Parts: sequence; C-alpha cells; structure tokens
Amino acid sequence: MATSTPAPAPNATSTATASAEAFWADADRHLVRYGSPFTREIIDRAAGSFLYTADGRRILDFTSGQMSAILGHSHPKIVETVQRQIATLDHLYSGMLSRPVVDLARRLTATLPAPLDKALLLTTGAESNEAALRMAKLVTGRHEIVSFARSWHGMTQAAASATYSTGRKGYGPTAPGNFAIPVPNAYRPDFTTPDGTLDWRRQLDFAFDLIDAQSTGSLAACLVEPILSSGGIIEPPEGYFAALKEKCRQRGMLLIFDEAQTGLCRTGTWYAFERDGVVPDLLTVSKTLGAGLPLAAVITSAEIEQAAHDRGFLFFTTHVADPLVAAVGNAVLDVLIDDELDERARSLGAFLRQGLTDIADRHTVVGDIRGRGLLAGIELVVDRETKQSWDELGAQVTQRCLELGLHMNIVQLPGMGGVFRIAPPLTATEEELSLGLNILDQAIGDACAAL
Repeated sequence: MATSTPAPAPNATSTATASAEAFWADADRHLVRYGSPFTREIIDRAAGSFLYTADGRRILDFTSGQMSAILGHSHPKIVETVQRQIATLDHLYSGMLSRPVVDLARRLTATLPAPLDKALLLTTGAESNEAALRMAKLVTGRHEIVSFARSWHGMTQAAASATYSTGRKGYGPTAPGNFAIPVPNAYRPDFTTPDGTLDWRRQLDFAFDLIDAQSTGSLAACLVEPILSSGGIIEPPEGYFAALKEKCRQRGMLLIFDEAQTGLCRTGTWYAFERDGVVPDLLTVSKTLGAGLPLAAVITSAEIEQAAHDRGFLFFTTHVADPLVAAVGNAVLDVLIDDELDERARSLGAFLRQGLTDIADRHTVVGDIRGRGLLAGIELVVDRETKQSWDELGAQVTQRCLELGLHMNIVQLPGMGGVFRIAPPLTATEEELSLGLNILDQAIGDACAAL
C-alpha cells in the first residue's frame, strides 16, 4: 500500500513572511490612507526610547511617537496609572466632574504665570485649538484669525483654516477671515538688514499692513506656535513675540500660543514662551500633556473665561474632562517635576546640539542646525552658500536611517530643503542619543554617496 509523504514542518521564517504579507494586504485593502505612506514595518511593542517590530528589529524612536511620548514608551508610572484608573473610573457624562480632572486643572495652571488659571481638558491639539478659537471669537465678537504661513494647528475646521503648511488644496472654502503672515525665518530671510540678516521688525510691520488692508474690521485672534515644528523647526528671534503681542493689543486681538509640541519641558523650560517673557491670552497644550495618550487643554484667564461663560460658551464634547486621561496628565506632571525633566531637556539638548554640530562639520549638506532643548532641526541643502534645497537627499537619509534602526521625520516644504525634526523622549540617555547621532551620521554619508 502506498504511503503518503508527510508535509514538511512549516519554516518559521516563511510563516512570518506570509503573516507580514497578509498584514500588508489587509492594510492596503481596508485602511484609508491619511497622509504620507505607511512605514513598512509592523510595530509589535515599544518601551523607553525604542520600538520593536514583529520581525525582531529594534528601532530608536527620535520622534517620540507623533512628537508626543515625552516620557518614552510604556513608562512605568503611566502604565500603573492607566491600569489603576481604568479599573475605577474611566469615562463620565460630560457634565460630571471627578477628582483627577479638578486636580489636573489646578496643577496645570500652577505651572503657568498669572493670569492663566482656568483650564478646559480635551483630547487632541486640533480640538484644543478649535476651542481656543471658538472662545476668542465669542469673547471679542469678531471672527478673523491670523496665523503663520508655515503653521500647523490641526485638521478640524477652524484649526485647519489656520493651517498653511499643507493640506489646503482640494477641500473647498475654509472658514472666512483667515489670514497668513510670513514666518520670521533667520536661515532664509525675506526682509533683510544691510548686513543680510533677517529684519523681522520690518517684516512684521509689512505683515500687519497687509492684514489691516484685508481685514473687514473683525480681527479676533492671532494663533501661532512659539517654535514652528511642521514648518521646519523655525524659532522666531527674541523680541518677535513681544512685538507681535503689541500688534494684537493695538487691534483688540487675543494672542493664542499653540504649544502642542513645545509645552511641558520639551524645550528646556516648562513652556517655550517663557524665553520671551510674553504671556498669551490663551494657551493650548496637547501631545506632550498626555505623553502619547489623547489629552489636551486650553488655558486662559478668569476674565476671559467669565466673558465667554457670560456669552454662553459651548464646547460640550463626548470626551471633555474625562477622568482616565486626566489621571494620566497628573502622572505626567509627577514625573516631569520629580525627575526635573526641564533641566534634563536642557542638558541633553546641549549634548544633542553638539552632536549635530559635529555631523555638520563632517557633512557640508547640513546647512543649518536649529531648535531648543530636545526639539532640534537640521536642514539639508545642496550648497551652503546658495542654500539650494535637495529634497531627494532628505528622503534617502530618512530611508537609510530606518534601515540602520533609527526612526526620523523629514519635513519637505516648497522653497525649503529637507528639515529633520528631532524630538527624542526627555527620558532618553546620552548613550541613546549617541546611537541616534551615529546612525544619522552614517545615513547622511551613505545617502550622499549613493546620489
């Protein structure tokens, strides 16, 4: 009688390959694409400064997730807080309050200068900007909004209408009364002094001359990032924001700072606006407040809050003042304070800056290094004299970094070179930063050699 030959045992590698192929087939078949192409890695878990893929690769995360995980991934304090809180009180009717919410509002405002002592707890940066703009419009009785021409404030209606770095074409009319002003970019100045440096005062005067010419007399607020992140890590010069606030005061406008990426110690101080000694009328924080979980806030003065309340301010959403993420926010504040992460961001930021300077000494394609604390940017160019952009190089360096085990984010905007946004966790070590710098160094060299 014939005997059958047993099938060979499945090979672990071939099984994993088949599983990965099925994963990407499902992703391609069922997911809506929402931006840049998906990174072709299946992320299985994350811990500290590293991501781990399904096929066993370790990737150093130099973007803190979506520029949010300031305490690294799966921080023990956050894990413990989520486990405890979700077992006791996770979500409530939006008109109900819990201790984590009130505690976070009290503690968050305590990190800020007067008169910022009223907080509204929400979920995302776009939502917090939406609420801030809605409040500003209601309080002033006006509707016109001014923002930077390279801004990113979110993808919801009012926030997207104040976003100019990308995503405007093809979606029809934005909210009426939105105006853009030029970005004070010291590396690529448009208004210059006789010595060729940025003349930001003349640029700002020119910008508001144009605003005044276009306005219908209904200027409500100016919404800006203290450091433009998606705009290419552009930091306006000292003195700029004081002058901007005066422009707003002269026109009866409110000044709103969006510190989604710069708030909560990322730049070496609790908030980036502290450098300038300018206190905004409203402040929005998000990404870093939840350390990777969906938590955001609008903070303003009692006077503005009262005026908004008197006019019937409405922002009643499903997840306003949720206790679970509020408890996480309190845990984030605990770690930031106990571990003195503002000081750590300053010292690690200096270490990172020196490492990037050393890379620039070895590679002439590095045209500029900028940023503050653990939010850094390097701009790649064909030539340092002409500052001609080299978009293809940025894409090649990004890909090579990933191959070598480093996740980087490249910003490529018209008229600029590729700008890498570097934002490792505040809990990163010097050894981890050195690893990332060494990989970036090698990737730039390999990419230049290949092009």
